[in-house]
Amino acid sequence: MKSKWIEHKGKKIFYQDYSNHFFNEEPVKQELAEVQAIVIGQPVDSVLVLTNFTNTEITKNLMPLLNEASIATKSHVHKTAVVGVTGIKRTLGDLLSRITGQPLMYFTSEFDAKEWLAKE
Repeated sequence: MKSKWIEHKGKKIFYQDYSNHFFNEEPVKQELAEVQAIVIGQPVDSVLVLTNFTNTEITKNLMPLLNEASIATKSHVHKTAVVGVTGIKRTLGDLLSRITGQPLMYFTSEFDAKEWLAKE
């Protein structure tokens, strides 16, 4: 699993790393299942999430899985920052957010995403 807990300015952030899988769905599916189990194991409204989709395509097969995972973990997530989502991926991300009701904030750099997550 590539995803891990990181810390930024004293805040614990769950870094969900789906990057660099291009058109390879299987590693994304496996990572998603493991990430979902970890997030669900955390207290409600407690998880700060930084999700990285850089160089990974969101295929039609992945969208339903992302929707399901987002719905399942929504109550445990406090804030979600996303990097690596532009163009059509941004449109799909906005759709995911509307379907699940889980707001996403998009950033062009991991540092800016971590800064936003660490603010409270």
